[in-house]
Amino acid sequence: MAKKKGCMGCSLPIAIVVVLAVLGISVVSLLGGAFGNTLFGDLGLPEWLSVPAPHPELPAATIFHIGSIPFTNTMITAWITIFVLVAFFYFGTKNMKLIPGRYQMIIESIIGYILGLCVDIAGDKYGRKFFAIVTTIFLFVIANAWISLIPGIGSIIVHTADGEAELFRGVNTDINFPLALALVSFVFVEYWGIKTLGIKYFTKFVNTHKLTSSIGKLFKGNVKAGLAGIFYGIIDIFIGFIELLSELMRVISFTFRLFGNMTGGEILLLMMLFLAPFLLAIPFYGLELLVGFIQALVFSSLTLVFANIAISPTHSEE
Repeated sequence: MAKKKGCMGCSLPIAIVVVLAVLGISVVSLLGGAFGNTLFGDLGLPEWLSVPAPHPELPAATIFHIGSIPFTNTMITAWITIFVLVAFFYFGTKNMKLIPGRYQMIIESIIGYILGLCVDIAGDKYGRKFFAIVTTIFLFVIANAWISLIPGIGSIIVHTADGEAELFRGVNTDINFPLALALVSFVFVEYWGIKTLGIKYFTKFVNTHKLTSSIGKLFKGNVKAGLAGIFYGIIDIFIGFIELLSELMRVISFTFRLFGNMTGGEILLLMMLFLAPFLLAIPFYGLELLVGFIQALVFSSLTLVFANIAISPTHSEE
């Protein structure tokens, strides 16, 4: 007869050890954080069990220079992210098999999901054309978000010309990187709009057709239709100005959406670690994993949607 398991598939001794370990970590976390210091005072615990009060700084710290070019801690993390992504997909596709293994299946699932999203929104023809840039944005944003959550990545301190600084920092918390991605997205959308529609693409910004034709009607003596047409022509010009403004504002909204969410999440984790190391931060690590995925999906999906709108001739005519 099979021996009964003690708790959740584990033997009773193992379950007891797990419960005691969780309780021990919880007690140490509470005593080593700001909560414990407030309630019980300084208990003389080792320094590695306590987390200093966080001092978030928005500008990225310069670690070294090559010539006159400064290299910040976010740039170093960005290059590590690129290396990780290249290695992940290189080794995952190095020996492709008809019947994929687990590693190949993960990569095919990621690529298949993003390709399906592109095709569903933009159709098969343009979805495949947009696929490369949309996938690059998605993978770069999500990899940066998740790499910055690796425990201890922000605790490596180096001495620079400006003082002590973190060697690694989350790339999405440096406003220059969200801005660079927003500009890439903006240029990509405008490029496909111009390439697909040609000069007609600019009519959504500068549409003077109705105004000029209405002025012509005035000279022909059709005063009523001419005045009405001039009124609507002025409205068309105003709408074009709003359209142009919305295109430019898209860069700002993309930048601050990603920067704000990622920076806010990092500060939240720092505060939870300060209040109770290990204990309070664990649920928020899971939350930040989800937020990183959502931000990557939102950024890439909006780029895809705006690109699809840009190539639509009906949108251009409207």
